[in-house]
Amino acid sequence: MKKSIIFSAIAVLAFASAYARQLPVYLDESQPIEARVEDALSRMTLDEKIAVLHAQSKFSSRGVPRLGIPDFWTDDGPHGIRPDVLWDEWEQAGQSNDSCVAFPALTCLAASWNPDMGQLYGVSLGEEARYRGKDMILGPGVNIYRTPLGGRNFEYFGEDPYLASQMVVPYIQGLQSCGVSACVKHFALNNDEEYRFQVHTIVDDRALYEIYLPAFKAAVQKAGTWAVMGGYNLYKNQHNCHNQYLLNDILKRDWQFDGVVVSDWGGTHDTEQSITNGLDMEFGTWTDGLKTGASNAYENYYLAQPYKRLIVSGKYTDKELNDKVRRILRLFFRTTMRTDRARGFMCSEAHYDAALKIACDGMVLLQNNNATLPIDPSAGKRILVVGENAIKMMTVGGGSSSLKVQREVLPLDAIRKRFGDANVTYERGYVGDTTGEYNGVTTGQDLRDNRSAKQLIAAACDKARAADVVIFIGGLNKSDYQDCEGHDRKQYDLPYGQGDVIEALAATGTPVVVVNVSGNAVATPWRSHVAAIVQQWFLGSQTGTAIAALLAGDINPSGKLPFSFYERLEDVAAHALNTYPGTWRPDHKIIDEEYKEGIFVGYRWLDLKNIKPAFAFGYGLSYTTFSLKDAKISAKQVAASDPHLSVSVTVTNTGKRAGAEVVQLYITDQQSSLPRPAKELKGFKKVYLQPGESRVVTLDIDKDALSYYDDKQAAWVCEPGKFTAHVGNASNNLTQHLDFTVK
Repeated sequence: MKKSIIFSAIAVLAFASAYARQLPVYLDESQPIEARVEDALSRMTLDEKIAVLHAQSKFSSRGVPRLGIPDFWTDDGPHGIRPDVLWDEWEQAGQSNDSCVAFPALTCLAASWNPDMGQLYGVSLGEEARYRGKDMILGPGVNIYRTPLGGRNFEYFGEDPYLASQMVVPYIQGLQSCGVSACVKHFALNNDEEYRFQVHTIVDDRALYEIYLPAFKAAVQKAGTWAVMGGYNLYKNQHNCHNQYLLNDILKRDWQFDGVVVSDWGGTHDTEQSITNGLDMEFGTWTDGLKTGASNAYENYYLAQPYKRLIVSGKYTDKELNDKVRRILRLFFRTTMRTDRARGFMCSEAHYDAALKIACDGMVLLQNNNATLPIDPSAGKRILVVGENAIKMMTVGGGSSSLKVQREVLPLDAIRKRFGDANVTYERGYVGDTTGEYNGVTTGQDLRDNRSAKQLIAAACDKARAADVVIFIGGLNKSDYQDCEGHDRKQYDLPYGQGDVIEALAATGTPVVVVNVSGNAVATPWRSHVAAIVQQWFLGSQTGTAIAALLAGDINPSGKLPFSFYERLEDVAAHALNTYPGTWRPDHKIIDEEYKEGIFVGYRWLDLKNIKPAFAFGYGLSYTTFSLKDAKISAKQVAASDPHLSVSVTVTNTGKRAGAEVVQLYITDQQSSLPRPAKELKGFKKVYLQPGESRVVTLDIDKDALSYYDDKQAAWVCEPGKFTAHVGNASNNLTQHLDFTVK
């Protein structure tokens, strides 16, 4: 009996081995991907090649059925897996199993200053994508925060190219470890929403390479992203979804990107430019890819039958076509054709835990006068919660990142649970957006309130006088002209008269804690009148749990701002120079927006003009205290050809609570031939310490950290001269300074 089983097993193995030898190369996963790509390409017909270049539905493209290559499914949602829509309509598909966990917005991830959170984020999102059968996530976004009016800033990583670069890499690596492609967007210079289809960005090469491209470059060369999405805007008078300079010259030639360039939905405008200028896959809606024409018009897309006709007519050979198909096949073999991809899972407790962990790591304590926070739950304090954002779901809305969640914990509910129902009362304070609907997904909330602004404020102040502390939870939301795709903000101040509400509450004499919910900086003219300020962000499914934990001291805040909070909008370079939103051309079809500030974006501009921010880039408080001392540098002099050195500093938790500090390294070039910022972030590390614990943190400095882009040489230059390394815990609190020389 045993011999029979053994012989049977041997026979099966022999058959399997023989079968494997007969497999076409493209089906044999033991073969190198490039060999599989060439084999599959050689088997494809012209029609099959054309078919994989363009969408076949709102979010899918065709595989090669004859060769057993399945269709390819994309999904919006850098913050969670978006619900499915109908094949050719934007209406909801009406499924009951397409709810998801909403993870914090990417501004929160950036504010964690913790690459480990990026890895956790990417893996968790990838697992949810796999369960839903998605092969590509349309994200993350890495466009630079240029103005606090930017409607889509909440989806990005802030104002600094180094921080964005460091945080996006682990996110992509984690996501793609699940066999799900990232699609880094929107390449490039896509910093406006209001006129995003018409903005022609004019920027000098130094700013392009030093500010706006580094995060994309890191995504390509360090993270190995499998896809990049073009932007709606124009650069050098070419649309960025088919742009010779960005896609062919920089992305594919200089950076050696071997993945797929995907158009933004409706970002394609011309067949011949799409053929020659670097686009690989075209997605969109209706005939023109955006909004006009017939339904089910995918065969009429620019890279569909119009492309085939140009090949058949002899105007184009299959040279460009085969390059595009090679890239798409490479994407298939990295995703849909992998048999080792796990099935994934969705709405698991592990994912809710991950969302909570990221949220807690990224919230920023901006002000805490008289140690108002944390509030001891056992003290029985009378707490008044005021503000619409305490009761409003924030996972619905905002554009393509709008989600349909399994659950979302609201701040008021979580605060009541943590501090006791009897101790917590609520007042609305103001009325903002009561719609609660986006693209067919509804919150089910009825937030209507017919009281006047005067009545709302009076009711809140009456209860505030009887409270021990007021927690005002307001800020922005994901409605049009707030934090939302398609529109930019119209004002820097808080909307819906919230400033008046805060001032009135403060005038009662009861300490006021302001919790600002936003993905953008806001004006804070009232900050000297309130006790504490917390920057919460859009935290997703675990919003309430996270903010209640911070208020109660269950967690110690450790986030740092990924962008500056300005005193006034006029302190922002793009507004001070009157370059935003640009100037319309006479035909009113294109708006030229010149980035006159060049490399001086964010804190670089504030340093240049000696402007004091309301809250600085890299700033954030804790419930404990830290000291940074005894900074040392490994070398006082290094060669320009290989300038490697390191800076170390001893970090000590000098307070009574365990907590985390972010050690930040900035570099100043004292003798540059070209104008350079007063300082630039070039290293950071988050360190967790128990009370009284000390640790030596070491940060490396390499050639990249010392170089600038010389537009005349079209090259990066590490110039000899004197440099200073600054170490501290915020861009405006650098206490350790070390000089060194590059020879």
